[in-house]
Amino acid sequence: MTDTSSSQRGWIAADHPSYKWVALSNTTLGILIATINSSIVIISLPAIFKGIAVDPLGAGNVSYLLWMIMGFLVVSAVLVVMLGRLGDMYGRVKIYNLGFVVFSIASVYLSLDPFTGGKGALWLIAGRVIQGVGGAMLFANSTAILTDAFPSHERGMALGINNVAAVAGSFIGLVVGGVLSEIDWRLIFWVSVPIGVLGTIWSYKSLHETGVRRAGSLDVPGNLTFGVGLTAILVAITYGIQPYGGHSMGWTNPWVLTGIIGGSILLALFCWIETRVPDPMFAMSLFKIRPFWAGNLAGLLSSIARGGMQFMLIIWLQGIWLPLHGYSYADTPLWAGIYLLPLTIGFLIAGPISGVLSDRFGARLFATGGMLLVAVTFIGFLMIPVNFDYWEFALLLLVNGLASGLFAAPNVSAIMNSVPADQRGAASGMRGTFFNAGSSLSIGVFFSLMIAGLAAKLPTSLTGGLQAHGVSDQAATAAGQLPPVASLFASFLGFNPIQTILDQIHQAGIPLGSPDLSTLTGKTFFPKLMAEPFHHGLIVVFGAAAGMCVLAAIASFVAGGKYVHQEEPVVAEAAAGVALPEEE
Repeated sequence: MTDTSSSQRGWIAADHPSYKWVALSNTTLGILIATINSSIVIISLPAIFKGIAVDPLGAGNVSYLLWMIMGFLVVSAVLVVMLGRLGDMYGRVKIYNLGFVVFSIASVYLSLDPFTGGKGALWLIAGRVIQGVGGAMLFANSTAILTDAFPSHERGMALGINNVAAVAGSFIGLVVGGVLSEIDWRLIFWVSVPIGVLGTIWSYKSLHETGVRRAGSLDVPGNLTFGVGLTAILVAITYGIQPYGGHSMGWTNPWVLTGIIGGSILLALFCWIETRVPDPMFAMSLFKIRPFWAGNLAGLLSSIARGGMQFMLIIWLQGIWLPLHGYSYADTPLWAGIYLLPLTIGFLIAGPISGVLSDRFGARLFATGGMLLVAVTFIGFLMIPVNFDYWEFALLLLVNGLASGLFAAPNVSAIMNSVPADQRGAASGMRGTFFNAGSSLSIGVFFSLMIAGLAAKLPTSLTGGLQAHGVSDQAATAAGQLPPVASLFASFLGFNPIQTILDQIHQAGIPLGSPDLSTLTGKTFFPKLMAEPFHHGLIVVFGAAAGMCVLAAIASFVAGGKYVHQEEPVVAEAAAGVALPEEE
């Protein structure tokens, strides 16, 4: 049923011809603020940890670093399906509006962190978790609200713009975070407050419940098994990249293995439960719809590849290219965000255009071609030298952004067009889960692949390089035995990796000898030392990313062309899950 009691209240009526544009602009703002905050912290971590007086690479502090990044992503990935289902039950606009409120309150909370040290870090992590809840409310229901507001022949354009905001926000956050953190680290949280307040007032005054609701009770067993299972897997993968028991990574850690195996069992149990409870959190029958399962599979693979690329490019710029071109390590986070702008520009150009064209010609050509072109750019990154000429790097970024834009809008439009009207909230939530889980998984997957690649080359290069510049054999050997993740995290945070390594060796009580510190901690020693091992690791990482994009292209091809679920007036058939045939 639809809620008509509020259809005429607010600044604009639900049946007004302009209402759909109001819904588009408001939900785009909501998605933009949520995704900007998913990445704004990444580039601002050095300033944040400096502001709360915590050494993120110090003993016992790496968990603070990981949870500052992962807290928001994990919560967003876990909650979107449940919040989408609640939107189907109680009103998508109602849950969406509450998301703006929660997000704004969490932003104020983060900005007012009164502590330093571990307490300050825990305050921020808690705030990021709360912010993730608000972001999940926005993310879970925005695409469903748009699908309700727009007719099927215009949804590709509307969802395209909305999805452009979702992906572009993750890149924009890098630049905004870099700029604001140069002024004051608290600004990266304060900037969300006026936007959140504006969005809250605007959404409560302008959005209406126009969708079909699906009554029922809350599926407690399904929510628990899904939430705990997915959380366990994502957390385990996060800790899998940390050293354990003398190994460079923690995949043999019993807790990591328990999380992955136990979480997988719980998710399998979730699937079994959902086929047997009267009011499931998520209708597993939706996976019988080819565009839905194939589109979500393509979206997951694309999200993993994109997230991994983002982290690897940041490390490439901050750890190697920018220092070689005269930038101090402390300045590299800001400039990395700036030099990645062609990626965002390409996406902003192609996203809306592909959405409009997919409304007319279907999703297959654009989604499939976009993913194949993204795969080509990953191979292109492997073809250029580590110390590249910026124009070739920028060209690859631009093409990658254009290709990702070609894929994004048709993909989400195909998914949302294929589901019954009364299940759009849950479907939107499941799509959001795949999107956000992909971002979370990318950290564990690609850091692991890069660490594995570095472990084959970096220890020998590092030991020999340190010995050649006066570091004692004992200290140089100890440095070579340090997990490569330490160097990656140092580069990622804008710290001088060699200075960080020497500090760790000194704190361990190992004599350093007579090192040539001016050379070792200069701008060129580590980048030149890192170039060959990093490129070896990059072959592994971007090779895997290219493979994922090819698989995503295959899934997009399988999803088909135009596919729109049967809507009114055949309400009974829509409720039963009958869909229109594809128009090939």
